[in-house]
Amino acid sequence: MTPTRLVVMDVDSTLITQEVIELLAAHAGSRDEVAAITERAMRGDLDFTASLRARVATLAGLPVSVFAEVLDEVVVTPGAVELLAELDRRGWPVGLVSGGFVEVVGPLAARLGITRYRANALEVSGGALTGRVAGEVVDRAVKARTLREYAAETGVPLDRAVAIGDGANDLDMLAAAGIGVAFNAKPVVCEQADAVVRGRLDAVLELPQLR
Repeated sequence: MTPTRLVVMDVDSTLITQEVIELLAAHAGSRDEVAAITERAMRGDLDFTASLRARVATLAGLPVSVFAEVLDEVVVTPGAVELLAELDRRGWPVGLVSGGFVEVVGPLAARLGITRYRANALEVSGGALTGRVAGEVVDRAVKARTLREYAAETGVPLDRAVAIGDGANDLDMLAAAGIGVAFNAKPVVCEQADAVVRGRLDAVLELPQLR
């Protein structure tokens, strides 16, 4: 039976409380620099792809063992586990699409029982990060395209899809979904979203459109 809805979520500062790039940067000694660039990118003041490449460049030389360390530091957003449990009960598939990194998003998704996810990959050489992104950057256009792909896979019409995100990189995805939810979001996102939710992630379930 075709699900009645699809829920697609951003990861950093949405499903989890942190930005993984900043957690990685803390290990490289570049956290303050990276956090400043992230803030400007999420407000929409900087091109996401250019800002991502600048931030990733500061990670050059980190050993790949850093991924396990960062995964241990990740804090799931309050209400996320409860939201996922209720979505599972309703039979609504969940997908993740992240401007973060698959090396962390993949294990996190597995831990939470989520099988659909997409994120950036970091280039590795000789067991260390090169400071470059491998392959296509997951920017706002790719996020929207991924939402459409998940909808096609699950058979859920786009107007029945729910997208949840917090930053400018999520705007196209939120616009493409039937319901675009700004969660603890930047002003530019709140202005353009169909609904605004703050606090716990499972508060999304209280939206009139989803009751």
